[in-house]
Amino acid sequence: MDYCFRSLTRVSISTILLAILLSSFSFTCTEAYDALDPNGNITIKWDIISWTPDGYVAVVTMYNFQQYRHISPPGWTLGWTWAKKEVIWSMMGSQTTEQGDCSRYKSAPPHCCKKTPTVVDLLPGTPYNQQIANCCKGGVINSWAQDPNNYASSFQVSVGAAGTTNKTVKPPKNFTLLAPGPGYTCGPAVVGKPTKFITPDGRRVTQAMMTWNVTCTYSQFLAQKTPTCCVSLSSFYNDTIVPCPTCTCGCQNNITHPGSCVNPNSPYLASVVNGPGKNSLTPLVQCTKHMCPIRVHWHVKLNYKEYWRVKVTITNFNYRMNYSQWNLVVQHPNFDNLTQIFSFNYKPLTPYSSINDTAMLWGVKFYNDFLNQAGPLGNVQSELLFRKDKSTFTFEKGWAFPRRIYFNGDNCVMPPPDAYPYLPNASSRLSFSLFSLLMGSLVFFFSLV
Repeated sequence: MDYCFRSLTRVSISTILLAILLSSFSFTCTEAYDALDPNGNITIKWDIISWTPDGYVAVVTMYNFQQYRHISPPGWTLGWTWAKKEVIWSMMGSQTTEQGDCSRYKSAPPHCCKKTPTVVDLLPGTPYNQQIANCCKGGVINSWAQDPNNYASSFQVSVGAAGTTNKTVKPPKNFTLLAPGPGYTCGPAVVGKPTKFITPDGRRVTQAMMTWNVTCTYSQFLAQKTPTCCVSLSSFYNDTIVPCPTCTCGCQNNITHPGSCVNPNSPYLASVVNGPGKNSLTPLVQCTKHMCPIRVHWHVKLNYKEYWRVKVTITNFNYRMNYSQWNLVVQHPNFDNLTQIFSFNYKPLTPYSSINDTAMLWGVKFYNDFLNQAGPLGNVQSELLFRKDKSTFTFEKGWAFPRRIYFNGDNCVMPPPDAYPYLPNASSRLSFSLFSLLMGSLVFFFSLV
């Protein structure tokens, strides 16, 4: 009996552990899939354009095929592991962060001799003799939908000790992409169809000797363990303002984690913001109940006979980040009837082909495309005017509020549905009036008796 119990216990524990392992595995795998941008990725094309006495010259281009997720300052960092003992003789449009040990070369040492080089983009203003097309943006790459003219970044690399034919050359391995922090997972280099290049005059086409393709996909779970934004709600028909859930992105705890947030009224605010770690990617947020760097507020503002109006406000609580080229993706069933939008750009996203319920919003260039760090100017706002569709429109059961909101490609935490501002119910007031009338009649009857 005891032996059977112990065996059953071991089997049960093993089953539980296996279930936990499988559930965590499925979570991390599906986390990288974005239903609103199912084909979004960053593709790296490694094009060998010529051979050299001991290697080749290649043009490496990163294409951002994500509709709304871009690479913001301080930009991308690309790394890999050489398959053999390759070195980088020279680069244009980028540079490695370290040279490594080049002592075996007696004269004219290579640009980099590391087995695992780390490459960064050059800054704007780089001399023209060090540039190539699509380089020198400080590592910033805009998204496919927001700015299709600036969705790529390129550099040229001269590789030595690499082989000089298609059969002897080997692609690099273990690609890593920081953009600017973690979040992207890159697959292996795959031999693809050689890229064709058209000359500026459009009269000649050249072809790469060999092309390798690397695909990198984004996972919010890998990028940060906690959310980065939250959503609050309000409406004209209810005095309740539904705030972001408490401790959405962390909790205030200056006892165990001093400096976890900053009080905007503190006399030492400037010294804290400009103190140690001011160049860190770790947010330094204003002390709030939600502790999120970004809050998006959706306010149902007005109700007309044939239209209804919404006000959207994005507030930056992060003292260490200015969000340039920010964007917002919102899911709501009435975007098919969007009539006018004020002071934001708008583009419909149709991940489900015929269903138009997803919108991408971003700032107007030189006006509000720059979301300033926390402070009096740390917000942008706009209003949206929707036409009513009588077959679907209602203010009941939270229909007027968005289903999902993304900021810069990261999913924002919504309040729980039962906390949404509710529509005043006339029937409840009517029931109360009938009950009061009945009680009054009974009191009057008994007073006569």
